[in-house]
Amino acid sequence: KRLFIVRVDRFEAFAMAAGAAEKTNQQTNTARRDLLLQLQKEAQQKWSAEKVFEVDAPQGGANKELKWTGNFPYPYMNGLLHLGHAFSLSKLEFAAAFHRVCGRHVLFPQGFHCTGMPIKACADKLKREIAQFGDPPAFPEEQEEVVEENVGDTNGEAEAKHKGKKSKLVAKTGKLNYQWQIMRSLGIPEGEISAFQEAEHWLRYFPPKALDDIAALGCGVDWRRSFITTDVNPYYDSFVCWHMNTLRKKGKIVKDKRYTIYSPLDGQPCADHDRATGEGVGPQEYTLIKMKAIELPGRLQQLEGKDVFFLAATLRPETMYGQTNCWILPDGEYGAYRAFENEVYVMSSRSALNLAFQERLPLYGEPELLLSLTGHDLLGVPLKAPNAIHERIYTLPMLTILTNKGTGVVTSVPSDSPDDYMALCDLKKKEKLREKYGVKDGWVLPFEVIPIVNIPEFGDTSAPTVCAELKIQSQNDTAKLAEAKNRTYLKGFTEGTMLVGEFAGQKVQVAKPLIREAMLANGEAVAYSEPEKPVMSRSGDDCVVALTDQWYLLYGEEEWLAKAKQCLDQMELYSEDARRAFEHTLGWLKQWACSRSYGLGTRLPWDQEFLVESLSDSTIYMAYYTIAHILQGGNIYGEGESLVTPDQLSEEVWDFIFLNGPAPQGSTIDSAILEKCRQEFRYWYPFDLRVSGKDLIQNHLTFCIYNHVAVWDSNPDMWPRSFRCNGHLQLNSEKMSKSTGNFKTLREAIEEYSADAVRIALADAGDSMDDANMVEATANAAILRLTKELTWAEEVLSAPLRQDDATTFADRVFDNELNYAVRSTYEAYENLMFREALKTGWFELLLARDTYRLACGAEGMHRDLIQRFIEVSAILLAPITPHTSEHVWQKLLKKEGTILKVGWPDAAKPDLILQKAARYLEDQIVSLRKLIMKYEASSKKKNKSGPAPKVAGVTLFVAAEFQGWKAHILRLLAGKFVESDASFADNTDQVALGEVARLAEGEGLPAKKMQQQVMPFVKFKKEEAVKAKSSVVLDLRLPFDERATLVDNAEYVKRSLNLETFNVFLSTDEEQRKAVEKECNVQGASPGVPAVHFQTK
Repeated sequence: KRLFIVRVDRFEAFAMAAGAAEKTNQQTNTARRDLLLQLQKEAQQKWSAEKVFEVDAPQGGANKELKWTGNFPYPYMNGLLHLGHAFSLSKLEFAAAFHRVCGRHVLFPQGFHCTGMPIKACADKLKREIAQFGDPPAFPEEQEEVVEENVGDTNGEAEAKHKGKKSKLVAKTGKLNYQWQIMRSLGIPEGEISAFQEAEHWLRYFPPKALDDIAALGCGVDWRRSFITTDVNPYYDSFVCWHMNTLRKKGKIVKDKRYTIYSPLDGQPCADHDRATGEGVGPQEYTLIKMKAIELPGRLQQLEGKDVFFLAATLRPETMYGQTNCWILPDGEYGAYRAFENEVYVMSSRSALNLAFQERLPLYGEPELLLSLTGHDLLGVPLKAPNAIHERIYTLPMLTILTNKGTGVVTSVPSDSPDDYMALCDLKKKEKLREKYGVKDGWVLPFEVIPIVNIPEFGDTSAPTVCAELKIQSQNDTAKLAEAKNRTYLKGFTEGTMLVGEFAGQKVQVAKPLIREAMLANGEAVAYSEPEKPVMSRSGDDCVVALTDQWYLLYGEEEWLAKAKQCLDQMELYSEDARRAFEHTLGWLKQWACSRSYGLGTRLPWDQEFLVESLSDSTIYMAYYTIAHILQGGNIYGEGESLVTPDQLSEEVWDFIFLNGPAPQGSTIDSAILEKCRQEFRYWYPFDLRVSGKDLIQNHLTFCIYNHVAVWDSNPDMWPRSFRCNGHLQLNSEKMSKSTGNFKTLREAIEEYSADAVRIALADAGDSMDDANMVEATANAAILRLTKELTWAEEVLSAPLRQDDATTFADRVFDNELNYAVRSTYEAYENLMFREALKTGWFELLLARDTYRLACGAEGMHRDLIQRFIEVSAILLAPITPHTSEHVWQKLLKKEGTILKVGWPDAAKPDLILQKAARYLEDQIVSLRKLIMKYEASSKKKNKSGPAPKVAGVTLFVAAEFQGWKAHILRLLAGKFVESDASFADNTDQVALGEVARLAEGEGLPAKKMQQQVMPFVKFKKEEAVKAKSSVVLDLRLPFDERATLVDNAEYVKRSLNLETFNVFLSTDEEQRKAVEKECNVQGASPGVPAVHFQTK
């Protein structure tokens, strides 16, 4: 039976319609799923036996225009692949499969990333647990631990660990508090877990599983070229050494002291992929204002004889002229720390640790605490503040100070800080508040706001002004205070003018750096940095900003940046949002620490103390794919049989292969092998597409651009051609999370739904940079639809079908829909719009088939068209459902070879006019069905005593063209339509409105009534033209013969509506018009909207 679904844009609607009826059945009966799994197994065995995905560069590099190379960030191997990985991976797989079907030479390689901290940190953690609790471990029943959740990002370049402190009964809740428990949750038998104490075991365990899972999904990977990273693989290790040496020779790597995010526990910088939280966070530079204690009351007396300074972190040193006091958190924890010479700094322990790692305290990384203090100990201390107009200010209580930001000591400038102003007002107005904290009147009441900066919109005292405007009542009105700061801070910097001090009269943005430099030079301030936001390393350590002496890549250097921008400008990114994100990253990205001392990886060739950082060995490895199969012999560890040994891979050999260098003198590698390597690289490079999650724009993908333009600086032909970035994946409209149970590994999904059903759900999940949503109901519905279509195809191919000339209207429309599907689906795949490809290449094509089946009626469908439909639909869907398509191709259609390389179907240019006529016909059927139902319901109400009349016949009156005022308005709109950008002139509505009076006179109507008809018509036709991007819809006639279309399909209309008669006349047929004029407004007909007359019985 025909599936009555009319033009739904998303597959979910189809999935709901198809899946709802068998939801219960599918939960208990897996026969349909098992059939797809069997077809999956058969297809994959065939592809493996025939080596369908193994490709080599043709001799001499011929036909390079047919080559297509794509890649996906190698996933990190500290766990199993999940649907987040699969989503990004599917984008590459669908694209590669499409190009392979089109007959291109497609290279899709896939490696596995093991460099960096995570594996080593997990292995060491497991080793500590076993040493402490035994093997198998007997964990304490109750504990307070960091709860870890290993859920990777969407592209798999790194695994994220979300952490938070919780107290749990492990035995009762099963929370994954220990690494042993995490390993067990991954399905690893208890007897095997202890082997993971050794980091190399992870490298032997997880990569083969990831390889199997990707293969099970049906991905067309050339596995001969797969590899793992780190020095466990000596071939890749040599490649990374060459890469680093090449960058150093070009002056792109230097050793220097720089500020960087640093893990004290790990003893090394903590780059993005070494972090559990805080990816993308960098150092934030502050100025620490040194406010000297004039007196040392209370517990501070223990510091007598020393110069004690309260250090307050500020981003606005230019405002220090307006200080009226200093803020302290009463319940905060502080310390007095030894500084250089005889100085002591009062600050929080966290900020002291940061300062010690920046060489601002005597011992690097070890702040010496002289005295522990609370905020109460520090209240009422008189201070001498640099640049302050007052000789003496006091420390006062502020309840909103954050201890995870700055030093816990805060300067107070109430003229320009809304927070400071309201806190000062509270203390002045509320005597009880002063009494609560022992604040004397003399510390507060004499101090008034000091004008220091003029902002045109807010005057000389911006904070009091904006607080009054927003009617802020106290320092606790945090939302309004945040709004006040947003309104004043930026304008203070961009538009403000200094009113006091040495730089009075100068713009704030000019004076600010000069004031800061003077304070630093005079010893009145200290330069200080801390992470912009909290950063936690994968070892569970809170990171600081440290001044480290190590190796840096000079990203941001002027010449290098210019080439990176040149590369980006010529790349296809498929999204303006992506382009803006890359441009933003290039704008801020500077030097990058590329070496580490802890973890797995490759040793820096010139400084064996350090390892190459995990984001720095992952930028040009796409080039290594081109020759990996030759060097490694198909073994991912580089342990297979090979005619080349790692020690033969000299710098000269690598230069010869990748940089077109001279033949390496004295090399013992066979020259034919060297030429083969060079030929493979030259043929497959540059890569045509790299897919990734959008979170890697800010590091890995931008690094990829930088490194390509550096290594191949004189050969832009080797630079990347395109990146395609996607959002993160939700599962069933919720964030994927192990802790909530909303999580699936790739293997689990394939076993539950089959690879093709999972691929359909992934294709339907979304194509933009917004977060996507994979719906399991879609995968379930796909099982049902795929298996039903297989049954239908098998039955229809053996059924007696019509074999005459395919010339009926229904034949021509269906053939045209096939042409349209072939071309539109090609365009969707070409633009990496896979949900659209699923829609045009499957859903809409099935709907066209169902419509054709109904339209043919008793005459039946045409064999050639049905044969073509099955072939075309199998090919169009092959990139998404390769296993099912392969079965159709071989077993049902009895075709030779594999569908994966069959070539894209031929298709004539779609006849858009015929398509419009067909859609008009379907729309009329739908419209008439609604009108009949409405008419019969109305008649039933009127005729309560007897049986309700039924519509037995329909007569339509069609207008050949628009007449009267509508024709006039259409001519006017056509003259105002701008074809170049599918828009109308700005004055279109005004001109149309100006015609109303004249039209009203011609029609004999009041102007108001005429306007009520004209302007909605104008609005409707404008929207129609803009949507169609064409003025054709403004023509006076339809592009097809409306009456002929209806007459030719009268039997189809009667059958669809259960009518006995169906007649169509022109609205100009006077005889027919007069016969029905009392019951039908024939004159109301217009092209595309016929007048309707019902005959009942």
